[in-house]
Amino acid sequence: MSGHSKWANIKRKKSANDAERGKIFTKIGREIQVAVRQGGPDPDGNFRLKLCIQKAKANNMPSDNIKRCIEKAAGLGSSDAIEEFNYEGYGAGGVAILCEMMTDNRNRCASEIRYIFSRNNGNLGETGCVSYMFDRKGEIQVEMEGVDEEELMMTALDAGAEDLTVEENAVIITAPGDLEAVRAALLDAGFNVSSAQVIMQPSNTIEITDVETAAKLMKLIDALEDNDDVNNVYANYEISDEIMEQL
Repeated sequence: MSGHSKWANIKRKKSANDAERGKIFTKIGREIQVAVRQGGPDPDGNFRLKLCIQKAKANNMPSDNIKRCIEKAAGLGSSDAIEEFNYEGYGAGGVAILCEMMTDNRNRCASEIRYIFSRNNGNLGETGCVSYMFDRKGEIQVEMEGVDEEELMMTALDAGAEDLTVEENAVIITAPGDLEAVRAALLDAGFNVSSAQVIMQPSNTIEITDVETAAKLMKLIDALEDNDDVNNVYANYEISDEIMEQL
């Protein structure tokens, strides 16, 4: 499994707790607003919005909050214009980092991200310096409790999945256009889909073999993910379970 997915699982558990939930709601709210502005307020005709709503519900975001975000973006309430773009750079060990941004203040965002990279053993790069190392993919996570792995694999592959790995959860990779079809097939077969989203998957990875470098890298990724304007962070590292446990 990629380092992104492994760290995302840890972050998900961590953020399920308390004050982090407010940050998650803010970020999901921005995703919903951008999706509505791009494809309209009807999730049946706007797949990106449909995924955002599923993500919101998976994170226990109240229905009223979801509704308000949709209404704001549809022009039924006041809202600031939100820009969507990427920042790219490198972390400890030469790891490539791609940050998906959503912000209503690009100048503030630029200075904050530059500061985070410089303070955490990283280097903010030019546009395009690492994005070529990532491929746009669909990612589905399925809870494995009581699940027959072979049955899950056959269902996913028959529906068009490209790959499947199992650790704590099953992580299924699809082409972006096949994400909804594979998700629907898994649900129809009775599997518990915990998340479905479009991600940026690294085409190659760097193995981090010492704790000090791993700690520096995780500190940078943590700081980026904690920033309100950062929507997603992707990186091309691999870290062993033993080192991850020490972190």
